[in-house]
Amino acid sequence: MSFMHADFPLREYRQRWESGKGMRLTEQICNVSQFLCRFRVQLRYGELTRAPLKLLRLEVLAESMECDWLARPQDQWDADLPPGVGLRHASLQTLRDAIDVRSLVFGSFSGLDSAHFRIYRDSSDEKREMIVTGHMQRNDNSSRRLHSLSMRARVLGFRFHLEDDILFELPKGSNPFPATSF
Repeated sequence: MSFMHADFPLREYRQRWESGKGMRLTEQICNVSQFLCRFRVQLRYGELTRAPLKLLRLEVLAESMECDWLARPQDQWDADLPPGVGLRHASLQTLRDAIDVRSLVFGSFSGLDSAHFRIYRDSSDEKREMIVTGHMQRNDNSSRRLHSLSMRARVLGFRFHLEDDILFELPKGSNPFPATSF
């Protein structure tokens, strides 16, 4: 697992603690430790691609958090399959991982009301492209009855561009958390 940095804004915690709202800093640090351990163990291998997820950034605030990670690449064993099958598998795995990480975040941090996610993919020209983003609310459980993986991810609040079961880069310069764009 690759871990770049975690931000703990102490001023915001001090203000929350003095007002009696939010979690104490030590409790939040324990929650971060629990999340990182679960992230590393539970999401080590995917169902369609076996590469591990790489956490890029985790920022925990008093009532929200931001989490960025690198999507799993297509599996090496898919190289002999027809063109596009490996990309489809990697894209579907990315959507499964997004839903699983959302569940893991709200299971690990009981005091969080919302979370922002960004998922990147390494491209062939050695730059990262954002392929999935989303703003989630804790109480949004409306997707449990949906069988379509992409529709479940959309209902939960993830935004992405999917064509032929392959994720494409999100347009640059647009609002990453628009209310109505799909």
